[in-house]
Amino acid sequence: MTSGQPSRTTAGVVAVVVPAVVMLAAGLWGLDRGGMWGDESVTFLVAWRTVPQIWRLVHEVDAVHGLYYLFMHAVLPVHPGEVVLRLPSVCAAAATAALVAALGVRLARPRVGLWAGLLYAVTPLTGHYAQEGRSYALVAAGVAGATLLLVRAMDGGPGRPGAVWWPYGCVLAVTCLLHELAVLAVCAHAATLALARVPRAVWSGWARAVGVAGVVLLPLVWVSQGQSGQVGWLVAPGWDRVERLVRSLFAGPTGAVFWVSVLLLVGGLGARRVAVVACPLLVLPPVILMGVSQVRPLYHDRYVLYALAGAPLLVAAGAERVVAGVGRLRELRPGARRPPRRRPPCRRLPYRRPVVVLAGVLAVAFAFLQSFALHLDDRSPDHRPDNLAAVADLAARRVRPGDPVLFLPSVGRLAALTYPRGFRRTWDIALEESGSRSGTLWGRETGPGELRRRLASVDRVWVVAEPYALTSRWSPGDPTERAKLTVVKEQFSPHEEYVRRGVTLRLYLRGTPVSEPSTPSMVAPASPTPRPPMTAPVSPTVRPRPGRW
Repeated sequence: MTSGQPSRTTAGVVAVVVPAVVMLAAGLWGLDRGGMWGDESVTFLVAWRTVPQIWRLVHEVDAVHGLYYLFMHAVLPVHPGEVVLRLPSVCAAAATAALVAALGVRLARPRVGLWAGLLYAVTPLTGHYAQEGRSYALVAAGVAGATLLLVRAMDGGPGRPGAVWWPYGCVLAVTCLLHELAVLAVCAHAATLALARVPRAVWSGWARAVGVAGVVLLPLVWVSQGQSGQVGWLVAPGWDRVERLVRSLFAGPTGAVFWVSVLLLVGGLGARRVAVVACPLLVLPPVILMGVSQVRPLYHDRYVLYALAGAPLLVAAGAERVVAGVGRLRELRPGARRPPRRRPPCRRLPYRRPVVVLAGVLAVAFAFLQSFALHLDDRSPDHRPDNLAAVADLAARRVRPGDPVLFLPSVGRLAALTYPRGFRRTWDIALEESGSRSGTLWGRETGPGELRRRLASVDRVWVVAEPYALTSRWSPGDPTERAKLTVVKEQFSPHEEYVRRGVTLRLYLRGTPVSEPSTPSMVAPASPTPRPPMTAPVSPTVRPRPGRW
């Protein structure tokens, strides 16, 4: 072993550990925002159900997140609350930063890995999903790990050929079970093998590993095909979504940081060994999903979060090429001292010039400062589509015990289920069967006829409504939702109204409608980005049994 190898190993370890620590610190910063939003509350509620109840749910309505719910079912009992709910995502984001750095170390050199890992850690999009109680950060970690195993297999890997492909297949299978759209990473890996012109033996081992992962994934794909209504709110992406995705790939979405990052990324395409891995991962999953979504809308930025790992690798490789170009210019300068021929440049230790490494770290720190306002906004509950804790707190102060409450649409019931203290001793007038008993996300509601009978027996009702539900353009397909709208408009008049983060709490009194409901001065502005409508199955024949808290 040469004297330079231990130092290179130490440098590689440092390059991997530092980004993980930075990402962990960024993820823990402001982790307790003081309220869950809709999707996080679904994770929280489903994870508290029993395993048979979770199994029934994923067969009925939400199979794509089944493995994640079972994982959180084991995690949440440690300490129920928002911090533990989001902690797995924080740890997964830190692991992804370390894996991105490890890819840079293996494909180029330690300082490239250090810069790439730090860039990943300070990107606002990474920080956003690192603090979400959903599966997307875990999926990103799985894809990054599978990509690193792919590179090891391409380089030969230790021991027998199958010693690398089996771990690759297992990681890929688990990642796709966490979210089935992670399968698009397989297309990126296939393009990497084609661009690298690997021998036939590598293709054979990769195909066997992917085949095993595909067999494991088939049941999930089969079940989820019948649950496409869960993403029925998605629309075909246009050029605005493309622009938003491109700007979210870098630490600074606007200004000089963005354009410098773009230039360095383009320069990184010249680093062939990095480009054949990072470029397909960055480009193919979003492009394929956007193309498919023109026919069947499935695209959302979070579904291809794992593609983000390719951007910092290319930017760091571009920065390395700039450093190498400056070094060559200095050597070609008249009167410059040339290095002795007996010591080729490839034998130089990667950290012999710490000023270069420090300059790259400072550049990343500057990019973080440029986007600091975005990171700060992400730590606020108002930056999410809604804040169920604020809605429940408002209901606790305004709704009287025994008052009937109507959720319009039924997804609004998540606020009462997640924070039941705010709706204590109120009557959920439309509820027929709870979510855990019915195998649905937020419960099964009664039929239109029974709902009309119940509403006929009350003189006041509180409506918890999404913003789109109060507009004349919304026309629900569910008959119970239509009955809610019709009865409230025809038989009741609005009296008081309160708004919290896009959710409206309105009191209706029986009688002829008045001009406008009285809105107190304490009302907060409505959310500019309301949560999209979601639907739950409704049983056509159920026995009347009002639900109360």
